[in-house]
Amino acid sequence: MGTLHLVRHGQASFGSADYDRLSALGAQQCRRLGEHLRARGLVPQAVYTGTLRRHAQSLAALAEGFDGALPATRVRPGLDEYDAHAVVHALYPEPPPAPDDAAAAYRHHFRLLREGLLAWMAGRSVPQGMPSHAEFVAGVGALLDHVRTQHDGDVLVVSSGGPIATAVGIVLGLTPAAVVELNLRLRNSAVSEFVFTPKRHSLQSFNGIAHLEQGGVPADWITWS
Repeated sequence: MGTLHLVRHGQASFGSADYDRLSALGAQQCRRLGEHLRARGLVPQAVYTGTLRRHAQSLAALAEGFDGALPATRVRPGLDEYDAHAVVHALYPEPPPAPDDAAAAYRHHFRLLREGLLAWMAGRSVPQGMPSHAEFVAGVGALLDHVRTQHDGDVLVVSSGGPIATAVGIVLGLTPAAVVELNLRLRNSAVSEFVFTPKRHSLQSFNGIAHLEQGGVPADWITWS
């Protein structure tokens, strides 16, 4: 029996021209996670990431905190996130303007994203430059199948909220709407865990941030972006 540790990337650069890079806080979150995993005695057999820059930067910061050799990274495009901009614009070619208030604008963005994701999942929209939802799910499922058939120990994956929530949805047989809600609640650098055998995965934990809840870490290190 093995354990698959699915890590969401650290805080990225929400609201900037280039979202796909970690903020300084995002690097701190992942470094802290590496320290936590090392203290737990984790010894990964394999490490997987998607192709995105925030995945690579998160893993690099985690490795700093881990302070030990990790296996060579194996890159799998099936761990990449959907394009949130494309998802929204496929449903709203001219999205309604965001409110001036920052908090209201944040809620507005995620309302449109939720609607866009549900339309993509139902086949009611075709986001430009993206796979179909069935293809997206198949990419995540292929990683799950690969892990359970090729490994028998600890496996570390650094990815994004969409693929991680999708993996939970596959294992638990969730509806698309439930997967979207899980996706939008995943916190930066959070860990979700499956135990696996050659035949199946089982959910052990979801959205864990023990590394940010111990040792006097400031409350504002807990983020969702």
